[in-house]
Parts: sequence; structure tokens; C-alpha cells
Amino acid sequence: MTIERVGLVVHGGREGAGEAAREVREWCDENAIVCTDIDVWRDEGRHSAREEMDAAGDPDLIVTLGGDGTFLRGARLAAENDALILGVDLGRVGFLTEVPAPEVRSALDAVQGDRLEPESRMLLTLRASRPLEIPSEMEALLRYGRGPLLPPPRVRTDCESGNEWGIALNVTALNDVVVEKLSRDRQISVGVYVSGRLLASYSADALLVATPTGSTAYSFAAGGPVVSPRAEALVFTAVAPHMAFDRSVVTAPDEPVGLRILERSGGAAVSIDGQLRGVLGPGDWIGVYAAPRRLRAVRLGPTDFYGRLRERMRLTDAPAAVADGTPAPLWPVSTPPPVDLAHLAMPVPAGKAAEH
Repeated sequence: MTIERVGLVVHGGREGAGEAAREVREWCDENAIVCTDIDVWRDEGRHSAREEMDAAGDPDLIVTLGGDGTFLRGARLAAENDALILGVDLGRVGFLTEVPAPEVRSALDAVQGDRLEPESRMLLTLRASRPLEIPSEMEALLRYGRGPLLPPPRVRTDCESGNEWGIALNVTALNDVVVEKLSRDRQISVGVYVSGRLLASYSADALLVATPTGSTAYSFAAGGPVVSPRAEALVFTAVAPHMAFDRSVVTAPDEPVGLRILERSGGAAVSIDGQLRGVLGPGDWIGVYAAPRRLRAVRLGPTDFYGRLRERMRLTDAPAAVADGTPAPLWPVSTPPPVDLAHLAMPVPAGKAAEH
């Protein structure tokens, strides 16, 4: 595709981010492409994704330089404008950014030359019983030690609403939507619905709905399953539930998960990709479902998700598993598949990715 405008999201505190940013700006200058830094903290306020994209001139490509948190910031912007996103890996333990900093120019050349097939990632969106907002008396406490909060999600006026379906919120999540307790001494009580039917009533510290991409984030820390990012599913997980049933539930994309705050519950906070966006009280509810839009992420080659999982979680270092000193053999995705697996749909080898 032809790239005319690039938006740059930089983690200024990350080592190597400044040098990588200079590489991107120089590449843009050499190719007569407009490059704009997107600073979400400008003017002492926090702005919506739409305002940030407007200020950057609606870039065709968002480049993030940092870790997974920086990528999530960029993903919020890219989803707003259906832009491509390229995540340059300067983090330590993340799963989202896969392009090494030394290869940023090669990645930009491949995007400009239309030699890469973007990877499509599932996003979540919300309907709610009322608009999300944070009470003014909470803002001073919540802002202590951190920057300004994101503004409340806007209501989508183009989506028809009714008494049963609530209102549509103009917001997307790449990782997860979390409903969690506001006070340490009081859990939240929540009725959980799948496809409009009651599944269970929980008393827990938090309840979350994750995408396959987000299955390795908060959901994983809470005991949820690891799901391939290529899968299409919603992953529901309860955090520290006071009940015998503590397993995750995986639903289909067309099976929305509804969370209703029950009468005797304490207040609940709603976070979207780790950002606090609103507070719910008894009787309020949100419905989480697959968004109609997708995130389009740039990858240099086939995504070795399981290789990254193995490295990040150190899955080959169990002493009992390697007692004889010989680790399990690894079959790299860059080699041809064995004959007995050739009929299966396997990832395209990295050396052939540029040919497609």
C-alpha cells in the first residue's frame, strides 16, 4: 500500500527509543512521507483517539516504539482510523511487538512496497446501560502519581439503542475489558450472562473478558488459558472468585458476555486495555462482544507465537524434563514441514514471506 502519513508513538523512557525514532523520521524524509509525533499528554490533558488522530492528520500507518503498553496506545489510535500498525520491540516481556529495532527500516520498506500481508487481530467493543464516566470526587485520588486519565468513551450515535440493548460505546479493546472492585474490603457481585442467558453469579475481585491476543495478559495472570492470537473467541475469567467454580469460559465471537452489577455489590471500575474508563454501581451493566472492525498489524514474517511463549515463560527449563541434558527438539517454522504434516495449513516460511 502507499504510505503518505506516519504517526509515531514513542516511549520516551525506553532505552533505544530515541535512536529508533530518528531512523523512522529519516526514512520518512527520504521517501517524502509526512511523519507526526502523537503525544497523548500534550497541553496537560488526555485526548480521545479521534482527537489524537485528527491532530496527527489521520496517518495511514502508526509506528510504536516501546513495549506492549506503547503498542496498546498505538492500537487504540489505529483502530479508530483503520490504519496499519507496526510495533517495534523495545520491551522486555511482551507479546505484541515483534519487529526488532534494527529491522525497522526493512519493515517500513516492505509496507511501502506492499510486500507484506497485514495480520488481522480481533477487537472487543461495548454496549452499556448508561454512558461510562468517572465521578469527579474520584479523579484526584486516581490521578495521584500518574498522568491525566483518558476521557470517557463516547456514545455511538449512529448505532440504534433500545431498552434491552443499551447504548453503543465508541471504544475498542485489543487485550481485555475488566470490571474490578473499587475497595479492598468489598468484592463485587456480578451476574454474568452469555448470549443473553444467565451463566452464574460471582463474588470476586474482578471479572474480565479478553481477546485471544489478551489471553497472555491479565487473563493469563488470573489463571486463564493461552489462546492463539489467530483464534476467534472471547475468554471470560474471574479473578479470586468466592465460589467453587473458578474456571475460564471461552465463547464464540457471536456470543456476547454481559456483566451486571448486583444489588448488594460494592462499586466497580471498568478498565479497557488497562485504562480506567468508568465506574458502575448496582443495577448497571456492560455487554462485551466482538467489534466489527479489526486491528491490522504489520509482521515481517510468520508470527512465531508459540516460540515467543516458550521463551517468555521459560517452558523448556523444567529440571525434570531435561534431567538427561538433552532438551526437546525444536522444529523451526522457517524449515519445510515434514512429509506427514505437509497437508496441514502451516505458516509461510520467513524466506518466502516477501515473495507473496
